[in-house]
Amino acid sequence: MPTAQVAGRSLEFNKQGHLMSFGEWDTEIASALAEEEGLDLSECHWKVIHFLRQYYDTHEMPPSPKVIIKAIGNDVSAHVPCTRKHLESLFPNGGCKQACRVAGLPRHYCHSC
Repeated sequence: MPTAQVAGRSLEFNKQGHLMSFGEWDTEIASALAEEEGLDLSECHWKVIHFLRQYYDTHEMPPSPKVIIKAIGNDVSAHVPCTRKHLESLFPNGGCKQACRVAGLPRHYCHSC
């Protein structure tokens, strides 16, 4: 497993670049991972990230974009309908793959990305 220094800590990542240990994640790591990917995290990003982590913690798998939109779509996009395209614009370098990586999930839901 590749190891990398992120936010001053030595962390293990899998071959796809996802954090191996769900429990080692914190907002400092998320910010550092986002910065590496050229993302400036907004309130909308954080809502998606926290939802991903909560869902994964409960179900042991990431949610599909459809589940995200249904659960928190109004929180992410209050003035216009939240769509998959809108979610992908928040994480432009891979959509849910990128969101899951920043959220510290050990994998993404590949059937929906």
